[in-house]
Amino acid sequence: MTAYLIKNVSVVGAAPTDLLIRDGVVAEAGAGLTAPDATVLDGTGLVALPGLVDLHTHLREPGREDAETVESGSRAAALGGYTAVCAMANTSPVADTAGVVEQVWRLGREAGLVDVQPIGAVTVGLAGERLAELGAMADSAARVRIFSDDGHCVADPKLMRRALEYVKAFDGVIAQHAEEPRLTEGAQMHEGEVSTRLGLTGWPAVAEEAIIARDVLLAEHVGSRLHICHVSTAGSVEVLRHAKARGVKVTAEVTPHHLLLTDEKAETYDPVYKVNPPLRTAADIAALRAALAEGVIDIVATDHAPHAVEDKECEWAYARPGMLGLETALSIALDVLGPQWDLIAERMSRAPARIAGLEGHGLDPAPGVPANLTLVDPAAHRTIEPAELASRSRNTPYARMTLPGRIVATFLRGEPTVLDGKATK
Repeated sequence: MTAYLIKNVSVVGAAPTDLLIRDGVVAEAGAGLTAPDATVLDGTGLVALPGLVDLHTHLREPGREDAETVESGSRAAALGGYTAVCAMANTSPVADTAGVVEQVWRLGREAGLVDVQPIGAVTVGLAGERLAELGAMADSAARVRIFSDDGHCVADPKLMRRALEYVKAFDGVIAQHAEEPRLTEGAQMHEGEVSTRLGLTGWPAVAEEAIIARDVLLAEHVGSRLHICHVSTAGSVEVLRHAKARGVKVTAEVTPHHLLLTDEKAETYDPVYKVNPPLRTAADIAALRAALAEGVIDIVATDHAPHAVEDKECEWAYARPGMLGLETALSIALDVLGPQWDLIAERMSRAPARIAGLEGHGLDPAPGVPANLTLVDPAAHRTIEPAELASRSRNTPYARMTLPGRIVATFLRGEPTVLDGKATK
């Protein structure tokens, strides 16, 4: 294993120092380090962050390898500065058995670009009728700890209660896609002034807020861990703030696109902006940004949702919801939060690693720590070109936008997966 000596790098925004990476860990940290056998990297002007961790990634394999594979999604993640991603269960077949989650986990190991941690389905086939094999998935080689029917809400409160009770036995987490389905039938975008003007059926904010309110009460009653996926409204923030003040074991995520893009994008009728939950208003964005800074929202999660061309380049009503996110997430966070490196490290690495229980991830680079880290050039800017992305899909809402920050290198247990901004394999 090659040793690497990173010179004059700022660790999470601190004063420049040197980092020696050897045998998969950070062996030394300090000024003026030397290592004749090491490959030297100039870290001047760069920031070293703990490798990013994404709690919400769609890798599509098995079943939709035309849109993404574990390997191509892993490459996109590494280029985005990630060292671990949690892969959602809405594959085909659904990841609702030990066999499927182990398949995804092994594909991630074979790709070797990031640690791929499968998320298991809460219900069989995501149908919302009976619990999936939660215990078998938890006991499998993949050691599943997060379960979600993402893309579908676990709408039945009795079933949701049973799921929360079941995973409590092994400190698992239920990650809820908060959407009351009866309130969103036929919905095409956020319900509000823009949807009225465009004549598109609206997705009301209360459809999200009602489920969150119900589920924090269930989690409080059961004493179990609940995670809320892709929070998108100001009202949801207030429900979460109240729940956390009462000590409910609830965490929440926000996506980069909900921090940046508003429902006015639907005026273009470009299906690249169709997403679930939908893009909301500027007032919602302001509330989400404040909640992220405050900690009411715990993490940034990409909801990376690749789609084949035919699923996006069609009429708005027939387009599948979702956007790419892995290769641009850190740039969006930097644009939204500014160079608050400790806050970025907390929201994009430490906290998601804690929620998922990922050992060796979410740790600031320091002696003895596994060398899972990323080097960022905060002074660089880049224009997003869809054709240059590593994903098999091209449905990025940031096409031709110029964003701050560039991932220079990513290390997974001391091995570079990205060097000089390019994937190493």
